[in-house]
Order: sequence, then C-alpha cells, then structure tokens
Amino acid sequence: MEVLLIDPLVPEALAWLQERHEVSFRPDLGDEPIELRKHIYRTRAIVLPPHVVVSQEFLDFAPKLQVVARMQISSDNTDLDACARRQVRVVQARAATVRSNAEYLLYGLLMLYRRGMISALLGRKISQVRMGRELAGSTVGLLGLAPVAHTLAPMLRSLGVRLLGYDPAVHHAAPLWDRLGVEPVTAQELLSRSDAISLQMVFASRFKGWINERLLNHCKPGQLWVGVSRCSLFDPEALALALTDGRIDACLLDGANPRFAAEGSPLFGVPNLHLTPRLGSHTR
Repeated sequence: MEVLLIDPLVPEALAWLQERHEVSFRPDLGDEPIELRKHIYRTRAIVLPPHVVVSQEFLDFAPKLQVVARMQISSDNTDLDACARRQVRVVQARAATVRSNAEYLLYGLLMLYRRGMISALLGRKISQVRMGRELAGSTVGLLGLAPVAHTLAPMLRSLGVRLLGYDPAVHHAAPLWDRLGVEPVTAQELLSRSDAISLQMVFASRFKGWINERLLNHCKPGQLWVGVSRCSLFDPEALALALTDGRIDACLLDGANPRFAAEGSPLFGVPNLHLTPRLGSHTR
C-alpha cells in the first residue's frame, strides 16, 4: 500500500511504517493544495496534519484512497459522512494522545489558577498581576467522561482537588464514577459548584451549541474553563457574554476552529479567551 505522509512522525514510527509499506514523505504538500491533489490520485493511505481538510472535493481527487490518518483528535477537518460514503476509513490516534491531553488540561488549570503566569507571558507588569490560588482544596468539574478524564481525574485527586462530574452519556449510577473518585451531578449543579471546569466531552451533532446562555447562567462567579473538546459545543455569543460579565474569569481551549474567534465572531478580541492550535496532542 502506498502511504503519503504529510504530517511528520517521530523517527521510530516512520521506520516502522517504512518497513511495511511504500512511504512517500512530503510535508511540503500540506501548504500546496494544488500539488497535493496531483499526488493523491494514486495514494491508498494518507497521514494528514490538522490544517488539511478532507472534504468531498478532496476525495474526488483521490479515487484509490482507503485510509485517512491523523495524529490529532478532531473531526472538524474531516467530512466523516463523505468518507463513509466512499468507504474511506478515518483513523485517529485516540489512545496515544489521552495522557498528553490530560497533561494539557492540568497545565491549563495550573496556568489559570496562577493568573500571574499568563500575565507575565503576555508581558504585563508584575504590579498588575492579581493574586492566584492553589488547586488543592478547590473543586473542579469534569464536563464529559471521555478517556482523557479517566487519566486527568487521578492527577487532580493527588493534588487535593474535589471532583464533580457530568456526562450526558453516562448514568449517574454507573460504577465508573466511583472508580474515578468523581461525584456525579447535573450539568447545572456542576457549573454552580465548581471553581473550574475541564471540558473533554465527546461531540455529537445534537450537542452543537449545547453550552449556551441557559447553562452558563449557572456558572459560579469567576469560574475558570479549560477544554480539549470541539468548540462547536459552545454558543459563541453565550460564551462571549459569560467571559465579559464575570461569570467566567478565563477560558483556555485547545484546537478551536480558526473561525471560532475570528473577526466577525462575538469572541473576537475577548482578552480572557485563550486559544491554542491543538497543542494537547502534539507531543512524543
């Protein structure tokens, strides 16, 4: 099987792949859409970076394509329905990035709890830095029990954090809650009782805009948010309002669609919204 490798792999993974398949390593094609179309005509498998979108048009230029692989966990950049119609398998390194995403969320919480760290990175004067707080003794709400939460929960518990949780797909009596040491609550109670929210909820189309004004009205004042889920879960107008009226003190989201806070969006220029380009899974 011919493999077109556009997203770089660590040397060990690349060597493993080359032992088993014919591999063409062309990272330059990620920024050359016209050249990319010329090369995918005979390709059976392709490894893509997040910024290359797989659409119906993309698939039309790749009649022999059987597998689309990505190292990052996201479906914003892949038309899953079009791939299903063409019987193209979409592979994501989910298990491989669970711990790295959990570490990102922990890092994000530590950064936001110590707001002075972000202020310093932004070049602000020390005299303007607000007092931080410790994770120990605080309450963190886990919104979503995706595998990332299974790794994050013991990390937080070891730091003396009390954990609450909500997942629309997990019954409140499921044994998983006890196993993770998380108290199951309603979504509204999660927001009203938590000092910070960690968002790792699995996205489905029915949850588009699910984090809306009605839900965010339950935020504990000055709440902190970190997340690695799809930004489509948010109603942008509701999030912008919560960030500006004090309900949410700061929000750090990884891998958000570039349009999420672009010019014309209600979130454009909101100073306490911090976005990173899918750094959570970008480790080795």
